[in-house]
Amino acid sequence: MRLLDSHCHPEYVLKAGRLAAWVRECRAAGVEGVVAIGTDLKDWSEYRGLASSQPDFFRHTVGLHPCHVEEGWEDIVAAISPYFADQTPPAALGEIGLDYFRLPADAAEAERIKGWQQEAFRRQLMLAYQFGCPVVIHSRQAFEDCVRLIDASGVDWRKVVFHCFVEGPEQVRQLNQRGGRASFTGIITYAKSEEIRQALKAQGLARLMLETDAPYLAPQSVRGKENTPAYLPEICAKAAELLGLPADEVAEVATRNARDFFGFAAD
Repeated sequence: MRLLDSHCHPEYVLKAGRLAAWVRECRAAGVEGVVAIGTDLKDWSEYRGLASSQPDFFRHTVGLHPCHVEEGWEDIVAAISPYFADQTPPAALGEIGLDYFRLPADAAEAERIKGWQQEAFRRQLMLAYQFGCPVVIHSRQAFEDCVRLIDASGVDWRKVVFHCFVEGPEQVRQLNQRGGRASFTGIITYAKSEEIRQALKAQGLARLMLETDAPYLAPQSVRGKENTPAYLPEICAKAAELLGLPADEVAEVATRNARDFFGFAAD
């Protein structure tokens, strides 16, 4: 089984000095590549370094995560463009989007943060339109607003993935009808995630992408532990069970989809 983790945050292994062992562990589990997803200025250069030094295994993205949109966010968004002129350009812009789950309890402050998030999202979508690049979306309790803003941006929906999809089948159909797709994590293995499992089934195999979102959201057998791309086979096995297909077939298609989406060279 050959797999590609389409969404991961390896900053945790870089900080711990465990990168080489971590990559070996991933490869031993059948994971042939990882997309290192940027969330803030502080990790963009680190992930560019991974993609530059190990291009057979890593791709990287740059983007300002909605939970990092704070006062002064405009300067961080303005720093994105030069990365796309780099010798090792990002494979996508992301993760960007909206997160209304973590808003402050104070209503006025919550509205202020929502306004910042929406404007930061708009500006980054404008960049994605300008560069014609894929876009990785973070959406939490903000699905309708995310869809509305993407619609208004002119971004090609075929280049849009909603990562760590946590909505239901009706919402995934809205993405698919526009040309977009959803990517699924270890959440599909959790007992209380039936709506998300139904969304995966509604999307089907043709657009499927799989991810760990490591170090978060470890699948059920190791839930509560630090997640790693080496656990991706368990997620794939669950997806295969839901689709009624052999795990090898699901792995092959999901991996090909991720390779195509993020521009990994064919092998």
